[in-house]
Amino acid sequence: MSTLSFSHLRYTYPSASTRALERVDLDLNSGLVLLTGASGSGKSTLLRVCNGLVPHFHGGVIGGKALVLGRDIVRTRTRDLARDVGFVFQDPELQAVYATVERDVAFGLENLGVGRGEMLSRIDDALDHCGIAHLRGRAVTTLSGGERQRLALAGVLAMRPRLLVLDEPLSQLDPDGSRALMDAVVGAVLEGTTALIAEHRVHGVVEHATRVLAMERGALVEPAPVAAAGAPNPALAQGSAVPVRRQGATASEWEMHGVSAGPAGVPLLHDLDLSAGAGEVVAVTGANGSGKTTLLRTLAGLLPPLSGRVERAPGRLAYLPQNPSALLHRATVRSEIAWTLRRTGWEGTADRALDEFGLRAVAERYPRDLSSGEQQRAALASVLAGSPGLALLDEPTRGMDPAARSALVAAVSRVAASGGGVVVATHDDALVRAIATRVIELRGGVACDAACPAVAS
Repeated sequence: MSTLSFSHLRYTYPSASTRALERVDLDLNSGLVLLTGASGSGKSTLLRVCNGLVPHFHGGVIGGKALVLGRDIVRTRTRDLARDVGFVFQDPELQAVYATVERDVAFGLENLGVGRGEMLSRIDDALDHCGIAHLRGRAVTTLSGGERQRLALAGVLAMRPRLLVLDEPLSQLDPDGSRALMDAVVGAVLEGTTALIAEHRVHGVVEHATRVLAMERGALVEPAPVAAAGAPNPALAQGSAVPVRRQGATASEWEMHGVSAGPAGVPLLHDLDLSAGAGEVVAVTGANGSGKTTLLRTLAGLLPPLSGRVERAPGRLAYLPQNPSALLHRATVRSEIAWTLRRTGWEGTADRALDEFGLRAVAERYPRDLSSGEQQRAALASVLAGSPGLALLDEPTRGMDPAARSALVAAVSRVAASGGGVVVATHDDALVRAIATRVIELRGGVACDAACPAVAS
């Protein structure tokens, strides 16, 4: 029996004018399968067929045949599929149910009726395999995005699914976290689980893949060559769009004086003294949980410092959180951008921002109906529209394909060239090389300030 068997599978979302899936034929039996393709190509939709969210949750029109572990997804309830299909979504922030790490991992096991002794053993194994055993007593709200991503995987692995489906699982992970997650997935595959992973950051995945597939406009195309799938984006790798700090700019765009900060009154950052001038692009790096998001939120004024003070130059502040959907509330992508321009008094239309991030084709779509990569572009276009004085971007390449990443490099260069400051929290080394004039690495709550290698050379 095949793990997945799709025959002439077609699917259209409610009110959509075009199909999200177009005559997909696929047969998977075992191993680890990497699914590639541009944002909006249908990867997430195909994955959601695997656990019945398409069509049972999303609605719409489905045609053809889709069997998951021998069961017709149209005739099988999602709660029945959930016993054998483990799913890690693009937004781990939305996947947690309980307040603490250990309790959240236990949630799925409770629904399966696993006994207490067996449950504790599975929780221990899952936390160990995902490298987060030290977090078992932590409140979920205090975790970084990368730590939440590993928590989501631990909760799924504890259920020991026959099919493991992961949507952009590496998008917020540091190198150690990526290796720990892939080690856990590979371990599950060696024990007989089939894994299907959709990912733009294919390094670290492709070497483990037994098969590589590609999607284009809702259809599966010829299998992507492994070497090509793993190739870096030349526009980022060469760093050709490195912004240059405006000559003569000496005034600080932002400063931190003796700042200690952290969520729930627990300091993650200790006694920071940092500053950057107009036109500087500062990359903040560090392991998951090192305090990158805390630094950005403190700088934005969203998290009051526990001690010390933060100073910012006058001007508009643009903030992109890790979860872009938190910013997207209006009826269309165009109206999101227009709202920013209207609130900031910037003359002109949304067309420039739409073109900058390649969003013309989805300009009249509801933002939350877009793919994760398209939502990220829409959020970036909205916050960077006009000319912000300071842009704070938290993991801005999350879910992005190469074309969108290149557009981000150009947009950051534009903001810096106009004299705006930019601070980017990221694990993306290629992005750091392409945009940063300075790098600040967070280690143990303190900052190590260094020149960006691409600039220093």
